[in-house]
Amino acid sequence: MYFYIKALHIIFIVTWFSGMFYIVRLFIYNAEAGDKPPMERDILRQQFTIMIKRLWLGITIPSAILTLLFGPWILYMMGAIPTYMWIKLAFVLGLYLYNFSLHHIYRQQMKGIFIYTSQQLRIWNEVATIFLFAIVMLITVKQSMSFVWGLIGLISLVILLMTAIRIYKAMRSR
Repeated sequence: MYFYIKALHIIFIVTWFSGMFYIVRLFIYNAEAGDKPPMERDILRQQFTIMIKRLWLGITIPSAILTLLFGPWILYMMGAIPTYMWIKLAFVLGLYLYNFSLHHIYRQQMKGIFIYTSQQLRIWNEVATIFLFAIVMLITVKQSMSFVWGLIGLISLVILLMTAIRIYKAMRSR
């Protein structure tokens, strides 16, 4: 039974992350639609609103809930909780806080409020990547990973992602 619950947990993690990665892309496109002529902007925003609602309410939120249901179930079946798991759970808490921030942006865009630029949203999109790397490394490498090397790797990833975003922005500006 344990492996079935674990498999379901992993499946819903994958669909949850897919939803979080794609929803921010849609937020970006929706924000950029504001730069289009009024007729084109209205058509694009109407379509993005439909896509955003379906993705968020039909895939992302249900996947986050099911991930949250199966995760503690696995912990219960494991019995004792190893040290690395506490660190992973701290990252998972951060991931849920990130998810709540996306829900806040979702509600704003559904009301036609666009506070964040597409560049800010591109940067915010990479937060999920950082959580993904941290969580997967912790759960697969476990005790073999040095805390210091893990932190150095995570900081290097952040630097790499921010550099890539700046390069992409420079390429788009040309």
